[in-house]
Amino acid sequence: MLRWQRLGSTAPERFSCRIFFTVEDRPFSLIPSHLPSQRTSNRFLNFYQIGNKAAIEKERARLADEMNRGYFADISEMKQHGGKIAAANKIIIPAMAAVKFPGLEVNFPDGTALKLPITSNGHDVDASESSVPKATLLCLSFRASSQAMVDSWSVPFGEAFGNSEKVQLYEVSFIDAWLLSRNPIKWLLLRVMRKSKPDGRKDILQRQIAYSFGDNYYFRKELKILNLLTGYIFLLDSFGRIRWQGFGLAKQEELSSLLSCTSLLLEEK
Repeated sequence: MLRWQRLGSTAPERFSCRIFFTVEDRPFSLIPSHLPSQRTSNRFLNFYQIGNKAAIEKERARLADEMNRGYFADISEMKQHGGKIAAANKIIIPAMAAVKFPGLEVNFPDGTALKLPITSNGHDVDASESSVPKATLLCLSFRASSQAMVDSWSVPFGEAFGNSEKVQLYEVSFIDAWLLSRNPIKWLLLRVMRKSKPDGRKDILQRQIAYSFGDNYYFRKELKILNLLTGYIFLLDSFGRIRWQGFGLAKQEELSSLLSCTSLLLEEK
């Protein structure tokens, strides 16, 4: 359900005047990110890093990188291909050639936190081998505009593997605004999002909605994510390796490839 929501009506005027647009109780700022400096959260060099040449050079390289690609570059790409920045994999990526998905801290509306992906090496989470999924679909959304793209993958995937105990499905929305990542506002947002209604399905596999707060620049760099207006879909194995990847809106042949590769992961030993 789409609706307008005013955040914190009892808060000071500088907070309450900011309007957010909600998609299934997920807030996203309506203030356009048309400046390169607004693509990520406001950052400050640590006091102890002011004299650190390496830290300063790293920040300079980052600023140059962000200024070379701004909001309008994302818009231009969207006009060209509608978010389909590349075709999805047609076949599963061999385990020996697959790279690991970088660790990602996420928060759930119920207040719990988790580091994704859940893997069988025992280092990322405190989980028994029986609770480690053999296949995990991670759907990443950096802007509200990509939610429909994510749904085009996650909904058919959930329907196909709804009764599987060895498959997990996560939809992660990134909230990189500095103010919204501060704890008082962050927990308020999670509390509001907790009120979203379940879809009523009784399948074993449930779409797990999670949120990642704060700066995500280096996470995106590791995955070579440039355009923030499209959706990114990753299929991971039990070791957290990327075995398949998709982008934008799902095409029927790409969905068939995703479902086929997931079935192959479930058969791997």
